[in-house]
Amino acid sequence: MSAPHGQSRVPSRAHRAAAGALPILAAVLGILLIWTVVSMVLLDPARRFLLPPPWEVASVLGQPTIMAPMLAALGRTTAVAALGLLLAVLLGTGWAVLMAQSRVLERILYPYAVILQTIPILALTPLIGIWFGYGFPARVVVAVIIAIFPMISNAFFGLTSAPSAQAHDLFTLQRASRAQRLAKLQVPAAVPSFFTGLRTAAGLSVIGAIVGDFFFQQGDVGIGGLLRQYTQQLNMNALMVAVALTALFGVLVFSLFAALDRWVVGRWYGTASR
Repeated sequence: MSAPHGQSRVPSRAHRAAAGALPILAAVLGILLIWTVVSMVLLDPARRFLLPPPWEVASVLGQPTIMAPMLAALGRTTAVAALGLLLAVLLGTGWAVLMAQSRVLERILYPYAVILQTIPILALTPLIGIWFGYGFPARVVVAVIIAIFPMISNAFFGLTSAPSAQAHDLFTLQRASRAQRLAKLQVPAAVPSFFTGLRTAAGLSVIGAIVGDFFFQQGDVGIGGLLRQYTQQLNMNALMVAVALTALFGVLVFSLFAALDRWVVGRWYGTASR
């Protein structure tokens, strides 16, 4: 007798989760192995302070005087990344909607998006500091600049990839307004591309927040500011822990939005196919 449908799905989901976690676990173990070999075998003992072995770095985790400020700084960086992502989504989607409505607007606005993508952020940091100060607002601006282009390009691609010319002709025959065409034809077609852009922008907003923390030091320090401090102090144990935290933070954010992408797009198309 076969198991009930609800029970049979639990092992399969657990199996998929385990299968997805195994490569990540293997990668982490590989990094730790390479790290140990480099630190203990390849480096001269007199230079081992440049890359302490993993167990020495892990000792920092039990020091509240280091971990408490580090976690607080990571929380501030999270706030910068979240606000930067929100603004990038709103501005990027609005930008894409405007370009999708007119060829003239596309030709006017798209070059500015390309310029934002191609200008190195280091070239803009002096201006950002002068215009927005050297604290929280400047960090958010950096996160927005780095994260906005994927939202513009993916949302625009989705809005202009409506099913067919016949669908547009049908809306024209029904005398649909521009807003109705956007809401009922272009936006549904753009959902997969929108979430692809959101997933990419989420990861980039984390990078932008850390870069902003690194360069703009006024106000409460973020994790990027601590990275700078630890580098200047040559505090390698704390530096390695901070690097590991930022890497974990970036992976978690990307994984969260990747799961959101699969869930929303899967439900959207599952509903549409009924």
